[in-house]
Amino acid sequence: MPKQHRGPRAQKICISSGKGGVGKTSFAVNLATSLAGKQKRVLLIDGDLGLANVDVLLGLNVRHTVRENIEEGRELAGLLLPVPAGFHLLPATSGVPEMANLSFEEQRELTEALDAIMDRFDFVLIDTAAGIGDSVLWFNAWADTNVVIASPDPTSMADAYALIKVLVARHQKKTFHLVTNSVTSRKEGEEIFAGLSGVAAKFLRVTANHLGALPHDATVVRAIRSRRPFVLEAPASKVSLAVMQIADKILTL
Repeated sequence: MPKQHRGPRAQKICISSGKGGVGKTSFAVNLATSLAGKQKRVLLIDGDLGLANVDVLLGLNVRHTVRENIEEGRELAGLLLPVPAGFHLLPATSGVPEMANLSFEEQRELTEALDAIMDRFDFVLIDTAAGIGDSVLWFNAWADTNVVIASPDPTSMADAYALIKVLVARHQKKTFHLVTNSVTSRKEGEEIFAGLSGVAAKFLRVTANHLGALPHDATVVRAIRSRRPFVLEAPASKVSLAVMQIADKILTL
């Protein structure tokens, strides 16, 4: 566990998608690994509180989860799990539906507990559930930076826009950072971004920034099967280099 640090509080980055199956969790894990590789102190929160999967993706044996903080009042610092990839993970539960529907009071207590440990890290990444559920919205409201993942699938783009629309309407978010995933070329990624950002600017009056495009790459599937971040499994692959470039951009936000 990182020692108490009195410097600036962590930058809180929420990573979401309107639709499941677009590679959001894989991106979050590899971004956390990349930032840790740049000597940054990183905490990754599994924000899919009732259907956790970060631990599965990393092949971890989790004994304690955020549920113990919410239900038993355990200190969050004691629940953080060091990951071999160089960052810390706050694990969530799987198959516990009530965790996905926390009360307003439980949400407030959890974010206050998280705020109390923010100065131990440089970056706190939140891998939310997909969609526009309650936990997705309040994690995004709590975060400083909102990252939305979209793939070339038209339903993914439509759902990404819907998520942005809800965050603008309910939480007055004005700036979003988009990542296009599983694209066949950089041009395709730019076209997806142009479409989403154009509609968001016209109808929602918000600013969008393209963090980068991740190419469709068999490396990702192999890394998932080996339960290891692909930036470590195949650091020279195109998808790994793309995530590392995004990590560099994150450092400048």
